[in-house]
Amino acid sequence: QVQLVESGGGLVQAGGSLRLSCASSGRTSSGVAMGWFRQAPGKEREFVAAISWIGGSTSYADSVKGRFTISRDNAKNTVYLQMNSLKPEDTAIYYCTAGVRRTLATLSRAPDYWGQGTQVTVSS
Repeated sequence: QVQLVESGGGLVQAGGSLRLSCASSGRTSSGVAMGWFRQAPGKEREFVAAISWIGGSTSYADSVKGRFTISRDNAKNTVYLQMNSLKPEDTAIYYCTAGVRRTLATLSRAPDYWGQGTQVTVSS
């Protein structure tokens, strides 16, 4: 089992930045890829970004490429999502996810674990 707790959400103006954090506990040994999804009001949950256990591989949704950066600190069991140049359409609940021995492609479709989510609101 992997437990995930997100933090760092909030209200920001368009063009601003936020950094989300996700602390993991439980099974934090090697092989756990991690990522982020988001769900905007009235829309389906969508993949945002993912990172491999070692951190050498990353994957991003086209809508956030060049603006968002995912990273991780395995010593702290924490993954981060740095979000720059935020737009009103980035407003959503952001969920941290994890997959045990999953490829990034699989994690982008069907994570094994989900956090409770953190709200990000971007005002115009």
